[in-house]
Amino acid sequence: MEFGRVPAHLLEAIDFRLAEEPVWNRKVLCGASNPAPVVYTGCPKWGAKHWLGKIYPEKTKERDFLSNYIQHFNSIELNATHYKVYDEQTILKWTAAAVGKDFLFCPKMYQDITHRGALNDKQMLTTLFLNPLRAFKEHLGPVFIQLSEHFSIRRKPELLAYLATLPQDISFFLELRHPDWFSHPLVFEAFLKQLQQMNIGIVITDTAGRRDCAHMYLSIAKVFIRFVSNSLDPSDYTRLDDWVQRLKYWFDHGLETAFFFIHMQEEAMSPELAAYFNLQIKEVLHIPVTTPKFIEKNTLFEAIIY
Repeated sequence: MEFGRVPAHLLEAIDFRLAEEPVWNRKVLCGASNPAPVVYTGCPKWGAKHWLGKIYPEKTKERDFLSNYIQHFNSIELNATHYKVYDEQTILKWTAAAVGKDFLFCPKMYQDITHRGALNDKQMLTTLFLNPLRAFKEHLGPVFIQLSEHFSIRRKPELLAYLATLPQDISFFLELRHPDWFSHPLVFEAFLKQLQQMNIGIVITDTAGRRDCAHMYLSIAKVFIRFVSNSLDPSDYTRLDDWVQRLKYWFDHGLETAFFFIHMQEEAMSPELAAYFNLQIKEVLHIPVTTPKFIEKNTLFEAIIY
């Protein structure tokens, strides 16, 4: 993900601390600890050839990448669906790789719906996009709707009218990027209340160059986090530590489920960061989560985290 990316030499000057907990979230979380919290983690794609010999066997064929991915993660931010409407046959093929696993596909809404033209006339295209996804059945996670950086709060009536047309049997999260959405907290909270009434979640995007998108607000008792890392910069690890603590606080106050997806320009190193994060989830939150297992033994990384 290029959104919010900054040159490496500027990272030291960025305040990566997470925003303080909004008072608003008390209206979303019940306040009591969740006895059965769930965390889903993953990456935006399963076809990273850089993982051959690292977490995938060296001679793994591309057709087997997904089945191997599912051995190391329990979810995927399915960005492929942003660029193409897939048919039911393809969805069934992907689903077959997850049979018997607690694994969720989280599709990104098709770009012709969200990034081209107004939302007013997109109901038919939305139906064509969503219907095949139902073939995922119990493996279908939330669909996330990303709006462009140019979609401002002035288009809120158009957005709300569109969201009201979405089916109730599929879970949705909304990602906002235009700065105006976050510039007036009371206005933003009024919008979150409308999302809450529609049972639609709000995405939190943690990226270096757009700290306003790491807003820490919730609209339902679930959270969808897109974490943009910086090539294993030391700040990546401290940021993940902060996220573990925030998730702990939210679970202690009633959060039900967290979806956490790691983005990295150098995809070869994504498993290392995911393994670190998942280890903290296990040790600090005591929540079991599928974790990347490395083929190479006695590496420096393994020595550090174990």
